[in-house]
Amino acid sequence: MLPTKNRHLSDRLIRTIENNAEELAQGAVKKMHTSPRTDAYHRLSQREVYNRCYEIYHNLGLWLWEESDHAIHARYSELGARRFEEGIPLAQVLWALIFIKERLLEHLGDCAMVDSAMDLYQQQEVVRLISHFFDRAICYTGEGYEHKAHASKPATEPQAAHKGWKASGSHRDAHHTP
Repeated sequence: MLPTKNRHLSDRLIRTIENNAEELAQGAVKKMHTSPRTDAYHRLSQREVYNRCYEIYHNLGLWLWEESDHAIHARYSELGARRFEEGIPLAQVLWALIFIKERLLEHLGDCAMVDSAMDLYQQQEVVRLISHFFDRAICYTGEGYEHKAHASKPATEPQAAHKGWKASGSHRDAHHTP
């Protein structure tokens, strides 16, 4: 993390993101509601998806500067479990997080607050912190999703290595789709 005395630009960038949370969330919602990679989100209300995106953007500084890895793990593991319960495929949940991250990085590129080499370094550091946050959020979401999926399976069901494959892994199960 950046030393406190060198966080001026970083803090300005984060505040700009948080202050533009509405616009960023609207762009992410539009992407999720039009992309075939997130078609399970198409059945959710735009307001519901907007609220989920807005929360990430609006609280980004908290996540980057104050929250521990434990807090991020808890929040995003719970998110993964909730998405499993909602019946949203894991790949689509992960794509949604990627779309949120991409919209954020596009916005940072548009901000152009760089006037010196130090500013450029600090902007790159913010991008690194954001990427690190989203990498962890994506992994913890996947873990929470898989944990909930595993816990939801009946005890008598064979544990296949891949959904859609029989336990032996040698034949495709015609009743499941990946």
